[in-house]
Amino acid sequence: MRECFGYHRTMKEGPDISQIGALIGDPARANMLTALMGGQALTATELAGAAGITLQTASSHLSKLETGGLLVQRKQGRHRYFALADDEVGLLLENIMGFAANRGLMRTRPGPKDPALRKARVCYNHLAGDFGVRMLDRLVADGDVTLDGEEADLTERGEARIAALDIDVSALKAQRRPVCRTCLDWSERRSHLAGSLGEALLTRFIADGWAKREPDSRAIRFTPEGERRFMALFP
Repeated sequence: MRECFGYHRTMKEGPDISQIGALIGDPARANMLTALMGGQALTATELAGAAGITLQTASSHLSKLETGGLLVQRKQGRHRYFALADDEVGLLLENIMGFAANRGLMRTRPGPKDPALRKARVCYNHLAGDFGVRMLDRLVADGDVTLDGEEADLTERGEARIAALDIDVSALKAQRRPVCRTCLDWSERRSHLAGSLGEALLTRFIADGWAKREPDSRAIRFTPEGERRFMALFP
């Protein structure tokens, strides 16, 4: 009996994942967090609509998510907006989505936008889907990025390649977050590129007119010319 009690005490030590699990596990809160995976700040009314709940109920959920460190609130004039707290939250959610997909826990009715999401979508602030995985695969194959388990590093060769795309590598290194990170892709069930480099590349694709975001969706739509250039860059 003492051994049983001792084991129980050991299990109580360390980080309390039950609190995070409870916050994310509620269906309404999960839907709101997923809506924020698009990287845009949304109002409580917009998040209530995404979750299919009343504004009053949404406000209660948002308060819990903010207290739990998953969301931050931004004020602009009389309006309040909510966004994921940081990259770590986005990576956590994408990893959970990947885990769920690997276990066959998928929505039973894929929507009409599902193929577009699988092809290319925004994952908080970087490119995901088939195109995101393709990009990381090519960078690794060309020796621009090295992988060591889940760790990723930009090589000197990679720095030259990224600089040629008119991206300031020194500015990426100056940020507090990693330049390169891997993120488990829920649809491809492999890793795509995250970190400051992942965000910079997606920003560049959109700024150069290669791609644009689909309204009210996480899908990224590449133009025919943009897709041609992307495929030439990451064959």
